[in-house]
Amino acid sequence: MRLRKGDRVQVLSGKDRGRQGEIVRSLPGSGKVIVGGINTARRHTKPRSATTEGGIVDKDMPMHVSTVAIVCPACGPTRIGAKVDDQGRKGRVCRKCGVVL
Repeated sequence: MRLRKGDRVQVLSGKDRGRQGEIVRSLPGSGKVIVGGINTARRHTKPRSATTEGGIVDKDMPMHVSTVAIVCPACGPTRIGAKVDDQGRKGRVCRKCGVVL
């Protein structure tokens, strides 16, 4: 999985198609990511202790990696490629323009 926490992504399909957000959490075991403010569901929660309140809470739900694309600062939503630099380190690059992400 080439997407990481903190990457800016755009949703490609679903009810939030076209919206952009930042990855809050990456779940590589299941191939999903949680994007802040996108794919939210309303959950009814119980009060767990004296300090936490119950009620209806908006919660960001995981979405599959294939439904999001990373946003390149130069050319917009794109796919990610890998390239080895002169020091032998592997880095992520934009497939359209070649900018290091």
